[in-house]
Amino acid sequence: MIDMKIVREHPDLVRTSQRVRGEDPTLVDQLLEADATRRASIVEADTLRAEQKTLGKLVGKASGDEKAELLARGKELAEKVKAAVAAQNAADETAGIAHRAISNIVTGAPAGGEDDYIVLEHVGEPRQIENPKDHLELGESLGIIDMARGVKVSGSRFYFLTGLGAMLQLGLLNMAAAKATANGFTLMIPPVLVKPEIMAGTGFLGAHSDEIYHLDDDDMYLVGTSEVPLAGYHKDEILDLDKGPKRYAGWSTCFRREAGSYGKDTRGIIRVHQFDKVEGFIYCKPEDAEVEHQRILGWEKDMLAAIDVPYRVIDVAGGDLGSSAARKFDCEAWVPTQNTYRELTSTSNCTTFQARRLQVRYRDENGKPQTAATLNGTLATTRWLVAILENHQQPDGSVKLPPELARFVGVEHITAPEA
Repeated sequence: MIDMKIVREHPDLVRTSQRVRGEDPTLVDQLLEADATRRASIVEADTLRAEQKTLGKLVGKASGDEKAELLARGKELAEKVKAAVAAQNAADETAGIAHRAISNIVTGAPAGGEDDYIVLEHVGEPRQIENPKDHLELGESLGIIDMARGVKVSGSRFYFLTGLGAMLQLGLLNMAAAKATANGFTLMIPPVLVKPEIMAGTGFLGAHSDEIYHLDDDDMYLVGTSEVPLAGYHKDEILDLDKGPKRYAGWSTCFRREAGSYGKDTRGIIRVHQFDKVEGFIYCKPEDAEVEHQRILGWEKDMLAAIDVPYRVIDVAGGDLGSSAARKFDCEAWVPTQNTYRELTSTSNCTTFQARRLQVRYRDENGKPQTAATLNGTLATTRWLVAILENHQQPDGSVKLPPELARFVGVEHITAPEA
């Protein structure tokens, strides 16, 4: 949730943010009205409770007819208190719903939708590859990706990584884990099932809730990123951030329903229901969030340099941000057979939005609890295999791995298995 103080003191800022996102600015007015009602209901309930307390003291001192009269007044007042408390609870619920309906305040992102991003930089030049094969053709000819049996076993958008395909993914993720730990991240293997309050706390149960797998019998959610359990890791805690941010790298299998993507990216492993990922997650003081955002982008670029693929960095437009992100940078790698760039990494500054929902705080210089900021960023994921295979394919159909990645995979070349 956004800071209610900002909504009260700078409503036009929040309205502008809603417009940048392409969302309804009148939600701000609805929230202000609900907040005013909630605050008035608190005053009403507190006033009646105070009156009831004063009356109780008078009853203790009274006798006879006076006491009987005071008791009658007390009974009537008790009914008023009960009604006021019920009204306060209802107003709290209404204000909470209105509060959660507003996305994080956009900071610096361009206005517009999915196609209105700004390209910040290009890194590397696409290689000239004569008659390039796509990643699936390469993967099948090299015996490292088996889509047909994935579909047979689990249905569309599932796959097997076999032999060196499995080793390639493990090597990639191990390289991400090694780089993360070298840069002060604590490596974590988190749960992939979370409670509703954790999923809601990260902001994933809003407009894109249809992307998430829900287990009805258990009322648990399968995570689409380890950002979710890592955001919940310090729920209801006060952190010590005086020595700097807390950084975690979560390695997990992730699950996405890919609802609404019928007919889109159906070939290969670009858009699938299950994949593995190493995700960086940071807790910091709000004033450090922008610097940490640039740092995590730098770590992502270091990973992309290690797989040696051309890529570009984009500043994602407000209408394409998730509800919890105030700003997001994507790194998109060149995919030769598609003649375009496709997203490999994403890093979001969520400011205090998630931590406010999850009650993650720290103490300021005066010892007063304040809401922390959170950030996240992809350090490696299964989709990276697409860019690696296509950009490093050789004329003979093999794939030559870049040296740093090859050390983690254990081979320099991936060649077709002998017949």
